[in-house]
Amino acid sequence: MTPDALIYDAIRTPRGRGKPGGALHEIKPIQLVAGLMQRLVERNPMETSAVDDVVLGCVSAIGDQGGDIAKIASLYAGWDTDIAGVTLNRFCASGAEAVNLAAMKVRSGWEDLVVAGGFESMSRVPILSDGGPWALDPETNDRTGFVPQGVGADLIATLAGFDREAVDAFAVASHRKAAAAWDRGGFDQSVVPVVDSNGEAVLARDETVRADCSMAGLSGLKPSFAAMGASGFDDVVRSRYPEVERVEHVHHAGNSSGLADGAALLLVGNETQAKRWGWTPRGRVVSTAVVGSEPTIMLTGPAPAATKALKRAGLSARDIDLWEVNEAFASVVMRFQRELDVDPDRVNVNGGAIAMGHPLGATGAMLIGTVLDELAARNQRYGLVAMCVGGGMGIATIVERLGD
Repeated sequence: MTPDALIYDAIRTPRGRGKPGGALHEIKPIQLVAGLMQRLVERNPMETSAVDDVVLGCVSAIGDQGGDIAKIASLYAGWDTDIAGVTLNRFCASGAEAVNLAAMKVRSGWEDLVVAGGFESMSRVPILSDGGPWALDPETNDRTGFVPQGVGADLIATLAGFDREAVDAFAVASHRKAAAAWDRGGFDQSVVPVVDSNGEAVLARDETVRADCSMAGLSGLKPSFAAMGASGFDDVVRSRYPEVERVEHVHHAGNSSGLADGAALLLVGNETQAKRWGWTPRGRVVSTAVVGSEPTIMLTGPAPAATKALKRAGLSARDIDLWEVNEAFASVVMRFQRELDVDPDRVNVNGGAIAMGHPLGATGAMLIGTVLDELAARNQRYGLVAMCVGGGMGIATIVERLGD
């Protein structure tokens, strides 16, 4: 009998502004992860030698984030030396991929207990610091039909007819939902304050949420990707999508995900762990999926990934109580809602990355924890997390809440 992949706990740091002035800039990435590791054991007493592997996502694994932080952080946290660790990169779905891989390890029966999640300190290791030919080599750009993600998001808006007012309204709603969630304690179950070496709190709440975000305030922001489009990328779009006469550049800093610092961990194991340590599982991973998608528009993978995961689980979209779709850009989630005919009132009910930021390697794991918390708060059953991914990919994870 195939064992279930049970989620025993899910914790995260608050998300800090991913710039040198951000609250978490002084905290090294390894400290973000190790701090969560220590808190995980406090919340779930165990011998750390029981952990078979630590699987963490990180997009820019260089400098402070270089090497295999998954292994080194466990040593830094004082965990048993017998524990293995691996750091992986599936672009901005790395945290979700880490959790999905942990679930596969447990379901295979070859491992019993895995800690999974991700981290990213974008204030200390800026995006694209690790290089790579896809974004930085013109010849590779040309052969693969590359355009920057923001131009792809604007193309989605253009094809779908989402105007500037619509994407701005989506962004305002994200901030207001996130602020309301914080005010009612919606993140209290999972968020662990970050402390400095003296034990003083550095950040206890997501740093970039603005309850006063308004349409008027966003209206003054200039499109962020129009200049990129004019530099030649709009021509690439038109060569791939000849029906598009003009790309409407509607995305800007206010309706796109912000750079962020943060980390997240989930404790994933089989049912024997409940008996061994006296734990109660909070949920189980029902199914996972990854897909490839057209690379120029790039960001259309969430819907086909979700559809694939639903088919694997024997479920339909109607069975899903809550959806978490990463707010890389407003148009990405808006298109997803239309493609799967999903009620917007069940999507990102606590806001998303437009309000709270997108610490690339951690976000997917954060979203899985968020949907599990909200399912528990509402006494609902199924949640689905979906993300667009660089290079033209999508990822999805379906979880079922367990317990009373």
